[in-house]
Amino acid sequence: MKKKNQRGIALILVLLMISVIVALTIQLNRSQRSEIYEAANLSDGIRLRYVAQSAFYAGEAILLMDKNAFDALTEDWAKTEMVALKSEELFDNASFRLLIEDEGGKIAINRLISGNAYNAQVRELLLRLLTGPSFRMAQRQAEEVIDAIKDWIDADDEVTGDGAEGGYYAGLDRPYAAKNAPLDCIEELLMVKGVSRELFYGTGETAGLGQCLTVFGDGRININTAPKAVLRALSAEMTDEAVNRLDEYRREEKNNLADPAWYSRVPGTTGLNIPVGLISVRSDTFRITAVGIQGKMMERITGIVKRETGGRKVKLLSWRVE
Repeated sequence: MKKKNQRGIALILVLLMISVIVALTIQLNRSQRSEIYEAANLSDGIRLRYVAQSAFYAGEAILLMDKNAFDALTEDWAKTEMVALKSEELFDNASFRLLIEDEGGKIAINRLISGNAYNAQVRELLLRLLTGPSFRMAQRQAEEVIDAIKDWIDADDEVTGDGAEGGYYAGLDRPYAAKNAPLDCIEELLMVKGVSRELFYGTGETAGLGQCLTVFGDGRININTAPKAVLRALSAEMTDEAVNRLDEYRREEKNNLADPAWYSRVPGTTGLNIPVGLISVRSDTFRITAVGIQGKMMERITGIVKRETGGRKVKLLSWRVE
């Protein structure tokens, strides 16, 4: 009961914050009315931008109100449907959708290398991911993709296995240079040899590689929030049945997920060997997707935020408006 009350208070605080933003938006619209009314579409676009921003800031507030010692899919930040539903009451003929995803549950792709050499643990993770049931790549094809990613982010110009360096990219119809530096955003993978749009985004029925990787983090993966495809890759002994059991266990609010070793207590997962230093239960970096909606019009804002130590503020790492 106490937890439900806390969630109710959290929701009220978020809605109050949204209301303040809405009030500021109305005032802004009034002060700029003469300009905005010159074009109805411009007016709607500006309004939707503020609706989406309201949703984004609500997402930040939800993250700041999370004071738990671990992050999991049972927490308020992972369940934003109610806030989105309430948005219909706050805006005239408009609403928003809000999604918060934990970047800490993904594989930190920039950790694939140590110096200019492979980080063996991350390479094996990627190999299991790509050859597993979510992507079903042949071993050789998966190795080619991983080699190409390594060559893209390492500092040298030496081709790794079946990878690609500057010569390959210079020979394309629309040539460009190999980066030879860590990725700044995960979408950069679309420039890497072997990473097709279908592989990166998925097909609708299958996961996309972009949903499983991140450019942030220290390399540890939050086992409480990792996508099922990433869970599957955590251990060579992992089976589909074990993944399903782990996923069900971590979604039960009564279960204690404060210790990364909780997976070893789940019935039916005997024999799993996950390196202690590979997994965690705490995250600080999240992706917020906020969409303002009015009729058939939409305005999307996607940003990455980092919750600072102590949980008193968030730092904006990236921001994109679509």
